[in-house]
Amino acid sequence: MNKKVVVFGGGTGLSYLLKGLKKFPLDITAVITVSDNGSSTGKLRKEFKTPAVGDIRKVITSLSEIDNPIKRLMEYRFNTNSDLDGHAVGNLILTAMLDITGSLKDSIGALSKLLDVKQTVLPISEDSNLTLMAKDKNGNIIEGECEITKAHRKVEKLFYKEEPKVIKEVIDATMSADLILFSMGSLYTSILPNIICKEVKTSLEKTNAPIIYLCNAVTQPGETDNFTVGDHVELINKYIYPRKVNAVIASNTKIDEKIIKKYSTEEQKDLVNIDYAKIAELEVELIEDDLITIEDNIIRHNSIKLSSIIFSYLMRN
Repeated sequence: MNKKVVVFGGGTGLSYLLKGLKKFPLDITAVITVSDNGSSTGKLRKEFKTPAVGDIRKVITSLSEIDNPIKRLMEYRFNTNSDLDGHAVGNLILTAMLDITGSLKDSIGALSKLLDVKQTVLPISEDSNLTLMAKDKNGNIIEGECEITKAHRKVEKLFYKEEPKVIKEVIDATMSADLILFSMGSLYTSILPNIICKEVKTSLEKTNAPIIYLCNAVTQPGETDNFTVGDHVELINKYIYPRKVNAVIASNTKIDEKIIKKYSTEEQKDLVNIDYAKIAELEVELIEDDLITIEDNIIRHNSIKLSSIIFSYLMRN
């Protein structure tokens, strides 16, 4: 029987990880945040009173075993002067499914079957009014995931306007998992929105599964400026206390100075450095390797190599 892995995340980081992880003999459950209120997803949420579907679309496409033309169709965005402008086809399909079934979980199941997805994809919640909130270091409250990202402010506390009702399948998967993964991606809008839910936090306390965090390669402007690997782990530990991250996977790839400068000047992002002393203080196992590839001047994790490390960790534990 395959080992059970539960991956919490959202956005591009999670979908990129799953492209590699699906190639290994694992029983994967991907749990996705649904609080995004920007772009196509935000428009659909406002019009149809639904949870966010954009990250779910990306994950389903990543896990799909169908031909690439259909995957490209799912990711296609309209460029027009009409109300369709900016909408991704996959978002419209998921919203239509939700209107038909009345359940986001069932909609995901139907679309997964249609697109030959062999793994399980779950929303953290079915709540349609899920609103992510943040308090910055000056005490100001920021409402909405998109607004938190745009604010570029240091977040003191992340919370929901109303406590989400986490779906039962997420808790069941967490409790029976052999390994919990926190995917790379924005800490404040992709990872923490899942684990600040009280029911998830409780299940993380009770499960016997070790927790691995896949550390980001670069910082997030305003939110994680100057963060090291240890700083990322320390922040996650703060939100999942009394549980702690058991292991962190970080890249030690030597990256061309031109690429580093481009990220720093154009995107205000810097490389996340490995701070060995702090990691030792946190008593978290460090697994470091050459994990970064450069694609069209964009820093990416090598998803196959990353997934291989995860699989090896499972086998030796």
